[in-house]
Amino acid sequence: MCRPGRPVSDWCCGRNAHIRARNSVSPTWTATGSPGFSPNTPGGQLADLELRHRRHARVEDRIRAGKDTGLRNLPFHDAAQNRVWLEICALAAELIAFTQRLALTGWARIAEPKRLRLRLFGVAGRVVRTGRRHVLKIPATWPWAEHMISAHARLARLAST
Repeated sequence: MCRPGRPVSDWCCGRNAHIRARNSVSPTWTATGSPGFSPNTPGGQLADLELRHRRHARVEDRIRAGKDTGLRNLPFHDAAQNRVWLEICALAAELIAFTQRLALTGWARIAEPKRLRLRLFGVAGRVVRTGRRHVLKIPATWPWAEHMISAHARLARLAST
């Protein structure tokens, strides 16, 4: 059983443990937060285990993103109100994921929600309607204006098709 503070040789129980070290691995390296898996688990080849490990990492990334969008704390005492809060948080996480997939490019496509919130979503811009057209007005001195303008144009093209 994996317990914090115990050496790898104690908790791997005779199995061949594959451990990915960030810096180095020593015989007294503890199991706390060790990025490893045991190939004796059902699943067959090492490539299958790697795939399972990568999928789990994606799940952990989405959980971290969910915590950044409001799932870290439940703000209400009532369960019904917290249920509504969870629905809003799930909607926010999905909107961010779809925005990244459909509209953003470069660093913004893989950025964490905190970074997007501070750089892109917090802009003091306006959508102005002139002559049956919608124009996005963003300050020219804003460092990430080009990312926001191109994302807006990409979403407008998708909406018109």
